[in-house]
Amino acid sequence: MNGTWGILAVAGQQKLSTGQIWGLATLEAKVIIVVLGVLSIFAWSTMAAKALQMRRAKRLNQHFESEFRRQAKVLDIHERRLQVEGCPLFTVYQDGCTELDARLRNSDGTRRTEVSMKSMEHIKRGLEGAVARESLKLESGLILLAIAVSGGPFLGLLGTVWGVMDTFGGVAVKQKADLAAMAPGVSAALVTTVAGLLVAIPSMFGYNWLVHTLRVLTVELDNFAQSFVSRMETEHLRDE
Repeated sequence: MNGTWGILAVAGQQKLSTGQIWGLATLEAKVIIVVLGVLSIFAWSTMAAKALQMRRAKRLNQHFESEFRRQAKVLDIHERRLQVEGCPLFTVYQDGCTELDARLRNSDGTRRTEVSMKSMEHIKRGLEGAVARESLKLESGLILLAIAVSGGPFLGLLGTVWGVMDTFGGVAVKQKADLAAMAPGVSAALVTTVAGLLVAIPSMFGYNWLVHTLRVLTVELDNFAQSFVSRMETEHLRDE
């Protein structure tokens, strides 16, 4: 305690360095800052990984949709046995084609050209499930950014309140309440709030951008599924 008040005495006459502020911070504040640092690392890693994933998905979606529109038959790409990893549209297409092909197959292995309305409804529900699964894949990990945005400032505030309480407790013990004695301790306490904001602000911008991109990709998935169903109905739906 005497060492801490020695730092306060020196700091009252000159600007505090980062090392001095860290030395004045309470153990609780240091723990919170470390936790915020780890949270920041995870948040930045998540933002980078999701940005790359969505950028790749958007690029592959554009290429696949262009290729899909050039095909004469809806099953042409499926019959070529292509594999495109990381393309949500291709995954939805493959699920739909697999279901359609199964509905077109006879018991002897031959393929007919038409399916009933009931079979087409089953295919539609399968496509809806595929769109939902791909949307969830793209959305996975965003909860960590939401936690950083909402929890970072509150963790920082907790450390600040705790540090201010400790500072006032020290003032009560020393029975000395001048500004020179209190300001360094309060400054050290406020560091946790700054740390919390440094975690939350970049996470907020990254989260909003990723949510917007996710919304665009989800709309593209829905539109593709509707277009895909229309082509299947045109080519393979039996008139009843």
